Amino acid sequence: MTDNELLLAISNMMDKKLKPINDRLTKIELTQETKILPRLKEIEACYTSTFNRYQSGVEQIEQLQSDMDIVKKL
Repeated sequence: MTDNELLLAISNMMDKKLKPINDRLTKIELTQETKILPRLKEIEACYTSTFNRYQSGVEQIEQLQSDMDIVKKL
C-alpha cells in the first residue's frame, strides 16, 4: 500500500467516524436557528416592552409623589 493509499484510507476512516458527530452538530445548529433563537428574541421583546412601560410608570409615580408633597405642605 502506498503512502497516498494509506492516507486516503485513514481519511475515509476519519470521515466515517466523524459523520455521526457532524450530523448531530448540524441538527443542533438547526434547532438553535429555528427554535431557540426565535423564542429568545420573543422573550427579549417582551421584557423590553415591559421594562419600557415600567420605566414610564416610575416617572409618573415620581411626579405624583412630588405633587403630593406640595399638597401636604398646603
